[in-house]
Amino acid sequence: MEIGKVGVLVVLVVLVGLSGWSSASDHQHKRKKAVFPEPAASSSLINIIQSSVVFPLYGNVYPLGYYYVSLSIGQPPKPYFLDPDTGSDLSWLQCDAPCVRCTKAPHPLYRPNNNLVICKDPMCASLHPPGYKCEHPEQCDYKVDYADDGSSLGVLVKDAFPLNFTNGLRLAPRLALGCGYDQIPGRSYHPLDGVLGLGKGKSSIVSQLHSQGVIRNVVGHCVSSRGGGFLFLGDDLYDSSRVVWTPMLRDQHTHYSSGYAELILGGKTTVFKNLLVTFDSGSSYTYLNSLAYQALVHLVRKELSEKPVREALDDETLPLCWRGKRPFKSVRDVRKFFKPLALSFPGGGRTKTQYDIPLESYLIISLKGNVCLGILNGTEAGLQDFNLIGDISMQDKLVVYDNEKNQIGWAPTNCDRLPKFKAAIL
Repeated sequence: MEIGKVGVLVVLVVLVGLSGWSSASDHQHKRKKAVFPEPAASSSLINIIQSSVVFPLYGNVYPLGYYYVSLSIGQPPKPYFLDPDTGSDLSWLQCDAPCVRCTKAPHPLYRPNNNLVICKDPMCASLHPPGYKCEHPEQCDYKVDYADDGSSLGVLVKDAFPLNFTNGLRLAPRLALGCGYDQIPGRSYHPLDGVLGLGKGKSSIVSQLHSQGVIRNVVGHCVSSRGGGFLFLGDDLYDSSRVVWTPMLRDQHTHYSSGYAELILGGKTTVFKNLLVTFDSGSSYTYLNSLAYQALVHLVRKELSEKPVREALDDETLPLCWRGKRPFKSVRDVRKFFKPLALSFPGGGRTKTQYDIPLESYLIISLKGNVCLGILNGTEAGLQDFNLIGDISMQDKLVVYDNEKNQIGWAPTNCDRLPKFKAAIL
């Protein structure tokens, strides 16, 4: 893969998910030395606790096209809207360092104190390949390239993250984040202040909080089909016995991958039995590799061939849409035309674990009253052979990424209700 060169160094941070898949970019960035004001007084050490943090989610799959979380960062704390992304590790904000190239955002640019992470810091090393040599030893440069050809270039800093925990404590741990002074928007650009990295890597927010002894290394979310939902960090908000679990692939160090699955349509098996599946909250839609996608489209078209619907070629909401005799108002109107999907994962012994994808989790009704397929061609999107479960297929489910036990779980849940304690979810 080829990315823009900066001086004599090429720095690549491979972050996973549609928003985080590494891809080639024709754009070039120029690194610079960041200029910050003097730091404020450092905060006291935080206490070691075992609790959770819950954040409301805002947004929807359609028509907005993304979910976001509001976080306060800094001293004094200021609010920012971030894309919660289990497909990438590094959190970053558009930053006045000063900014070379920034996109339109809901809030003023982040202005950090002079709390640079130096290049030899282990956190910096986790963002770079072995043998990386510093251009500026006094700071940690980073560059993130995304699959939609978007990117962020900046430096790593540390700042306070005031958080309210479910046990009643309010702490402000100092966490590393990217000060992004040069952003290039990608095809799936969202007008937000930055990204909240929730991946498995050392630089992710959940990993940093875990390393400070604040929470267990668990992250989860619940996105509502009616919009909104919640995100949580920690493990005391659900009853594990009521969650369906499947192991994570141990050789996927940056993916939340549940391994290989078989595609089920209408309760019947298909020829696709080895689909490598990844969960990614940073993607609005679900993606199948080109062969599986084309086969699914063929099966769906075959099912619809004798139904009173036809392709709506003039509706560009998504690549495939169909219109009926009259405009559809909800997915309930097309239940007799489409069949539910599922992914079947091998379990221990002869048992299998099934991830159900009802019609509401792969179809949308466009503003034109047509029904559109919310599953897209991942190979064309730069995801190679991976198959990605995005927000549309995680609606109305509690999805838990347990890095302590190396497993992913899910359970049908009312995502409209913000939990305050374990019994509030399951």
